Amino acid sequence: MNNIILKLSILIPVYNESATISKILENIQKVVLINGIEKEIIIINDCSTDETEQVINNHLDLNPTLNVQYYKHERNQGKGAALRTGIPKATGEFLIIQDADLEYDPQEYNRLLKPVIRGFADVVYGSRFIGACPHRTFYFWHSVGNKLITSLSNLVTNLNLTDIETCYKLFNTITLQTILLRENRFGFEPEITIKISKIPQIRIYEVGISYYGRTYEEGKKINWKDGIRAILCIIKYGILKRT
Repeated sequence: MNNIILKLSILIPVYNESATISKILENIQKVVLINGIEKEIIIINDCSTDETEQVINNHLDLNPTLNVQYYKHERNQGKGAALRTGIPKATGEFLIIQDADLEYDPQEYNRLLKPVIRGFADVVYGSRFIGACPHRTFYFWHSVGNKLITSLSNLVTNLNLTDIETCYKLFNTITLQTILLRENRFGFEPEITIKISKIPQIRIYEVGISYYGRTYEEGKKINWKDGIRAILCIIKYGILKRT
């Protein structure tokens, strides 16, 4: 087992992130993963209308040895749809989701990997609400909505998670690839949490992470409509038990 080189697949859904996509790729390149784990980057461009694709191509031209798969949607479908495109393409033993902005720090991948590598966890969520890491203060109503959605999700899953809306979720890739996912936008978060919780003997952990949140002026995209959709997803997949 010691001679086997493991791989982390990093899924990056992208929509109009020309200002930050090159920097997040640079940050990922700088990360040295524990146990010699290698990195595979999978970028899904969800039909960006700015210069995102050009910036990505320029970055890849300047970094020809970077292990990157690139896919593009012909029409904008949402984060969940982008992830559904990327998940089947992953070849790593582990998979983590990375937003294309700078709200989450790739240097913290090892925080999420450690419980898995040590044999304790199958899934690890990075929580913005626990630990001593720096956190940019939230919009008040975002914070209320996040806690409400997390509490409702916990009610139907019987888990005690603190942050189901976090971007940083690390999975055993094969386990994730067996789950049928349907949500196109941010409904992915409650959907995957509920469906993962139904797997027998699944071991779900949380670790504290940093959070460098953006304002709407800086490009934040989630809004109150996504909060309503999240609640409907909890009813759909958790109470009505739709697949």
